[in-house]
Amino acid sequence: MTTDLVVLWVDGNDPAWQAEKAKYVPTDAGADARKIRYRDWDTFRYFFRGVERCLPWINRVYLVTWGHLPAWLDPACPKLRVVRHDEFIPAEYLPTFSANPIELNVHRLPGLSERFIFANDDTFFLRPLPETFFFRDGLPVDAAIQNVQQFREPGGVDHIVVNDLMCLNRSFDKRAVMRSAPKKWFAPVYGRGTAQNLYLLPFQNFTGFADPHLPNAFLRKSFEAVWAAHGDTLGETCRHRVRSFADVNQWLIRYWQFAAGTFAPGSPDRGRLFAIGRDDRAIEDALKNRRCPMVCLSDHDETVDFEAENRFLTALFEELFPTPSAFEKRKEPV
Repeated sequence: MTTDLVVLWVDGNDPAWQAEKAKYVPTDAGADARKIRYRDWDTFRYFFRGVERCLPWINRVYLVTWGHLPAWLDPACPKLRVVRHDEFIPAEYLPTFSANPIELNVHRLPGLSERFIFANDDTFFLRPLPETFFFRDGLPVDAAIQNVQQFREPGGVDHIVVNDLMCLNRSFDKRAVMRSAPKKWFAPVYGRGTAQNLYLLPFQNFTGFADPHLPNAFLRKSFEAVWAAHGDTLGETCRHRVRSFADVNQWLIRYWQFAAGTFAPGSPDRGRLFAIGRDDRAIEDALKNRRCPMVCLSDHDETVDFEAENRFLTALFEELFPTPSAFEKRKEPV
């Protein structure tokens, strides 16, 4: 069975995209249309270099885009399939300027394999990884480690996670789920995570999960199951043009796989999230020394020196992946 990879990308500098977005951006406080949601750091080519170097077994990469493409990308690459929003997202949800409607509909991508990895354009693969890192015995590899959801900052994802949990708890009895598959909830590979699951066992409902901001493994049938059970809720999210506190997101499908038992326990040590500008020393160490299998480089602060940070990241990635991938256009000889 083959495994595909899906990645989302947007060019926030595209004038045509900006003009269309301006028609729909709401002014209500419940929407998040900040610049950092769309800013392009020009590091996307290193995502593809990482895929080619670290995941050579991937069958096909689906690049989901509004319609624009990076100038360096070769759309004729045999492993690449470029898909516009209007080619798979129902028309009633378009246009959209939020990742959540796009993520919730990726199972509709034409020809997508049953098993696939979902990634964002701010995530990168640093080490060679076998297919069993993501799928084992046909199931997504993941760490079902519970926690208690906390509200940390305005504009964050916290409200969305709570919405995900409400859907999950309406569909599953937590205690019955854990009794039915104890080896998946108390797997030794979780390390201290097993103690967290044990500590939260008395709570009647799922109170949250450890959520790595990294590429995740999914089954198409998991998306279909959530749409069948909570289509109204997912449909409402898909009608929001930009991200809203009332949304659900693709983590709901991940949680569903936990509760349905359609996952294989794996180590939680899969990668790290770093904030550009705030965590530059840690970013440099992680990339130069391949400290972890995957990283997410989060754009969290509009006030950072964009040009300086861009030069910093480009130099690190060029050292890590200096050779262009097959996904890039060949440079014409001078």
